[in-house]
Amino acid sequence: MSEVTMEKIVSLAKRRGFVYPGSEIYGGFSGFWDYGPLGIALKRNIENLWWRMFVENRDDMFGIDAAIFMQKQAWEASGHVKGFSDPMVECKKCKKRFRADQVGDACPECGGNFGEVRQFNMMFKMHVGATEDESAVSYLRPETAGGIFVNFKNIIDSFHPKLPFGIAQIGKAFRNEIAPRDFIFRVREMEQMEIEYFVRPDEWERWFVAWREEIFMFFEAIGVARDFIHESEIGDGDRAHYSKRTIDFEYDFPFGRKELCGLAYRTDFDLSAHAKASGVDLSVVVNDVTGEKVIPHVIEPSFGVDRAILALLASVYTEDTLGDETRVYLKFNPIVAPIKAAVFPLLKNKPELVAKAREVYTELKKTVPQIMWDDNGNIGKRYRRQDEIGTPVCITIDFQTLEDDTVTIRNRDTGVQERVSTSLLSKHVLA
Repeated sequence: MSEVTMEKIVSLAKRRGFVYPGSEIYGGFSGFWDYGPLGIALKRNIENLWWRMFVENRDDMFGIDAAIFMQKQAWEASGHVKGFSDPMVECKKCKKRFRADQVGDACPECGGNFGEVRQFNMMFKMHVGATEDESAVSYLRPETAGGIFVNFKNIIDSFHPKLPFGIAQIGKAFRNEIAPRDFIFRVREMEQMEIEYFVRPDEWERWFVAWREEIFMFFEAIGVARDFIHESEIGDGDRAHYSKRTIDFEYDFPFGRKELCGLAYRTDFDLSAHAKASGVDLSVVVNDVTGEKVIPHVIEPSFGVDRAILALLASVYTEDTLGDETRVYLKFNPIVAPIKAAVFPLLKNKPELVAKAREVYTELKKTVPQIMWDDNGNIGKRYRRQDEIGTPVCITIDFQTLEDDTVTIRNRDTGVQERVSTSLLSKHVLA
């Protein structure tokens, strides 16, 4: 196999409609990317699998979709206004700015010297309403967790859950990165899948270990092998201000080993801070007899959707030789593949084959919505095109189909073909 490079991944992603540069016709917009038809399908499949695993298949989880904007006081209480910063340096010569922890002693652009290191708050500051004074200031959220904590009491009052339980959310987050880079790895607009799991203070270690394993299970489910994921224990001084213990799960990306997702023990920092700032009691009863109450502690598994997609693309990108031809294909697990099957008429200039193929396509789409019609080019070109977008099976309607209602199914990974009755197609595709 040839080396998997970022150039290959980025080229395929754009060419086949997975990810496009933001505002491309105007020269692009650093840190922003647009998901195309196949990219959004892949993204939704990953998010739906995550939601199914961590919300729908559990009895201890509640889902929410909080607003992107919150009161400024919420971000002040959480420590983000003062503490959500990265070290920044500016080149004295070309005036370009960089993260201080990602450059050497000289400017990588012009070789000039840097000025003093200063902290740069990464939150996007906005004004809400018709005025632009301090009373109207708010921020685009830098993480989805904030909306979970300010809705904690609402979940308690509506559903009366007992510890332990979790609140989950998938949504947009925004960070004014000093130096976005590496395609969709470090961006300014991202999608997060986060859980805040509320536990008794003396049980945090047990649940931290349990969620560590759940993280590995999720990535294995989407198709990222645990052998390529490495744990990095974050030491004192390097953790976020709210964390007492953090593990970064890192992946071997083509540009190096970098953070894929994180697991943090946030103690009772957030609920205690919001309780103090708002004056609202955020404790819960843990003993119905004595009435004992505690502020729950929190375990946070945090997943970046964009980084999960990039790790998955790097994991499934494959080059091999099939039938004396070199090909590129994406070896997606069928559960996340953006297209589950493609339907072809063997020849598009034969009306009877096209009509039958349309009939098969229409019927199959009732049970497998994520299928594609393809009659462009010869059959070999169609196979290669579907391989490159990761379609697990291709279904060809030929002259034998008109006789016995069977079709040819071709496997993406092996190229092996078999005849299958049209009545059994959905079972084969969904297997």
